Amino acid sequence: DQLQQKIICPGPVTCLTASPNGLYILAGVAESIYLWEVSNGNLLAILNRHYQDLTCLCFTDDSSHFLSGAKDCLALVWNLYNVLQAEPSQIPDPRHVWSRHSLPITDLCCGFGGPLARAATASLDQTAKLWEISSGELLLSVLFDVGIMAVTLDLSEYHMFCGGMDGSIFQVDLCAWPVQRDRTFQTERENGKIFKGHRNQVTCLSVSTDGSLLLSGSHDETVRLWDIQSKQCLKTMNHKGPVTNAFIVLAPANMFNPDGKPSVPLPKFSRHLHGTESSDEPGTEGVTLRLGLHQQEPGQSYLEKAERMYSQMHSTREKNLVGDQEHLTIQVSELEEEVSNLRKINKDLFDFSTRIITKPAK
Repeated sequence: DQLQQKIICPGPVTCLTASPNGLYILAGVAESIYLWEVSNGNLLAILNRHYQDLTCLCFTDDSSHFLSGAKDCLALVWNLYNVLQAEPSQIPDPRHVWSRHSLPITDLCCGFGGPLARAATASLDQTAKLWEISSGELLLSVLFDVGIMAVTLDLSEYHMFCGGMDGSIFQVDLCAWPVQRDRTFQTERENGKIFKGHRNQVTCLSVSTDGSLLLSGSHDETVRLWDIQSKQCLKTMNHKGPVTNAFIVLAPANMFNPDGKPSVPLPKFSRHLHGTESSDEPGTEGVTLRLGLHQQEPGQSYLEKAERMYSQMHSTREKNLVGDQEHLTIQVSELEEEVSNLRKINKDLFDFSTRIITKPAK
């Protein structure tokens, strides 16, 4: 199959993610975060608040915030609305700056709850930390014997899974009692909470929606599917090189439909900020609805095209109805009856609300 669109980025992309609502794309290029709008390819923002190369990016489930981690040991929380509202000449401030790691951040994971969600960070400093996005507070820090390369949470957030440099996968109970903010994962005592099978560092982790299966990828060129309850490996898939990413997703409804291919080509992503004079293809057409500053687009927008097509369809339909005068008369009478019914309902609601408002207080 041919690529739908080949997009040339300003430099080597070290991490990439899309917002759950499908409207935005984030990419880490060197120490900068690039934010694109998917519908028209406009580059909306370039964020330069990290001091070294980006390693990971992720969105909250409601697409309202995103998190970034880098080799500078910092994890930043960004409010997407503030980023979109900022002037192109200004770099918005992140909502939180998490600087409790002492070595590069290797992975990020965000739970459910939008701005109230919890996020997990992994680092080469042999710790995985759990944070609260709303307050920015550190909830939990777990120390391991090896550097942590991947981290994920199950949907219920009862467990945090951490992939180590030695190929081990650790299961951390988040509801363990007594509650301790700083905890050490002791391999000897918690041997029943370790997935063993990979022969090299674990690069990615993903939990199924029912919380029963764990998917892991590794530099040993395999992807493994685990049963979480028994810690047994159910399936091993071999690859011809180190696995860099793997995750479990729900199959789309039209996945096996041979006609279910994208009908609208993905636009070419701009390499210059949207609205600047050096913008690529200033006449590019696309959807103009987005959060952020309103900017007038040259040419006809997607919404204008849709409205024009709808009016053409409507006029064609009216022309066809002219030939059938009897059918047209019946349709007009039905519409008039519906309008009269709506007027009666509206009057009844008005009378009811008037009685409630004017009713004297006891």
